[in-house]
Amino acid sequence: MVCMHRWIRATAAVGRLRRQPRRNGDTEERRKQGQGVEDRRRRGPGRLANAGRVRTALRFSVTPFLRGSRRQAHASSLTFVGVLCVAIALYAQAPATYRQKTRTFHSAAEFAQRISGRVRIQHMVDREAAETLRRFAVRLPVEELTIVAAASPAIIWAGTPAGAIRAAGDRHDVEYFAGQRWLPDDRVTGIGFDGEATWLETPGGYARIDYVPMTLDEKSRAFVERIQSRHNRWGLTASSELRVPGDISTNRPVSTDNDGLWTAMYVAAESFRYAVTHERDARQNARRGMEAILRLESITGIAGFPARSFIKVGEDVQPKDGEWHDTPDHAWRWKGDTSSDEIVGQYLAYSIYDELAADEAEKPVLRAAIDRITNHILDHDYQLIDVDGQRTRWGWWGPDEIWKDADETGLRALHILSHLRVAIHMTADARLRARYQQRYDDLATTHKYALLTRNQKIMVPGHINHSDDELAFLSYYPLLRYETDPKLLEIYKESLERSWQIERPERNPLWNAIYAAGTGAREWDRDESVRTLREIPMDTISWTVRNSHRRDVSIDPMADRFGRKQSLLVLPYDELPMSKWNGNPYSLDGGNGGRTEDDGAYFLLPYWMARYHGLF
Repeated sequence: MVCMHRWIRATAAVGRLRRQPRRNGDTEERRKQGQGVEDRRRRGPGRLANAGRVRTALRFSVTPFLRGSRRQAHASSLTFVGVLCVAIALYAQAPATYRQKTRTFHSAAEFAQRISGRVRIQHMVDREAAETLRRFAVRLPVEELTIVAAASPAIIWAGTPAGAIRAAGDRHDVEYFAGQRWLPDDRVTGIGFDGEATWLETPGGYARIDYVPMTLDEKSRAFVERIQSRHNRWGLTASSELRVPGDISTNRPVSTDNDGLWTAMYVAAESFRYAVTHERDARQNARRGMEAILRLESITGIAGFPARSFIKVGEDVQPKDGEWHDTPDHAWRWKGDTSSDEIVGQYLAYSIYDELAADEAEKPVLRAAIDRITNHILDHDYQLIDVDGQRTRWGWWGPDEIWKDADETGLRALHILSHLRVAIHMTADARLRARYQQRYDDLATTHKYALLTRNQKIMVPGHINHSDDELAFLSYYPLLRYETDPKLLEIYKESLERSWQIERPERNPLWNAIYAAGTGAREWDRDESVRTLREIPMDTISWTVRNSHRRDVSIDPMADRFGRKQSLLVLPYDELPMSKWNGNPYSLDGGNGGRTEDDGAYFLLPYWMARYHGLF
């Protein structure tokens, strides 16, 4: 019966896919927009190809059922159900194997030992290869080419004083390799080919660039292992300092301003993974993170007031910024002035973990904590009140104050409505549920907060706050998941639609997954999401990255809100500075010379959220 139920859903989806236009075929228009054409080998067949397999399986299995005798029909019906299960498994599987870009560094001695003379390093411009590159008619990041070599008739590599270039003529696609994410030194002096791999010679040694067959599931495992081995600080998902730049063996997890938010996003990711795979370690990881989030609230000694972070005295390095407070035993310190960022993360993590990963013994603890946080906010007139009795800088959402910051009026309305919606859903106390509902209705209707959400994204050129985008989308998810009023749902979907259309050029898989899950839209840029997930580099070290010199980049005449150059179009994510989703994807230059490593949970959350919702 489960298989038959899935068949009904799958056949309906196949019908939708058959009627949908194939957006990937519109390559000329995409080229005009500067997006390029996705590499089919990297992209894999995807859902459309699987839909074709489903249709084929159904056609061959149902034909004898329709044409044969009753006995034949009975036998064929069993075959039909069996084939359905296989067909639906094909339809529902995650995106297929692709080629993950990787690199390793080698000294001259290591190179010589490894290749044993089988790779010839070219040091000059091959005229035939250069002519082929010219016929590709692609814009190159750097025009001074010192080496040009052909890996194949369709793939040309070029070396420059400022990095290496790989051009694929069949796709009009250019990849740029520069900075220590890819090269020991940007001056490329030689190029050689070793099967699917390419060797790049530089004065600092050799880089081996390879395209390794991988699935996003396999990539996910590598990201989970990194978090658990180098980014777990007392259960918090922490940034990691590298005492020797680029050397992960010298890592040290450190406290940051938003440990609560980053931990919440990882808890949500592992909760989704557990719901999809039922893998034991996913639940354990989510639980460990959730326990740390619970501790953020209990460590302050103020009911319902979570800390930003906490450290163990004598073991952790205390950051120089922010306000820190000792626990009564002086063994720990916690960071105050908690922001709306942390509260958004708290409500996201509590709701998703409670629904997908918590056991029955944990649920009362989670609900009691969410009640304390919600009542703290309501008891203090929609404010967070710190240990000094003062409101925190960013912790306020009340109708008397919300108009004082016009740029964030709609955003704050979205936040508090989402938080109250989670509290209404989670609480086990009927009296408190009535209180939350009354406050929610008052804000949503009397104070027009629901309508304010439709304009939560204020576009001021040069002043876009991408951190606010992250907080908005993380608030949309629980609000749309738990809202039951059809009229309010329609308003919130209009708000999300507007916000998503503005963010759409960024190819952000988290925004896209939240949009698809929240609205049920058939078109949600699935292929663009998969592309970004594949482009996210395996190496999350914050290497220095520079793109502002590139000749193939269109520079925005307006700088970003920090006065830095930015592009008009988002570059491939493996060519951008390392950043979470709160960063500016149009940023061209950044990094810190390899002195920190990101935890990488920003990859895990959109991937497993999309898997949980059957988006791929």
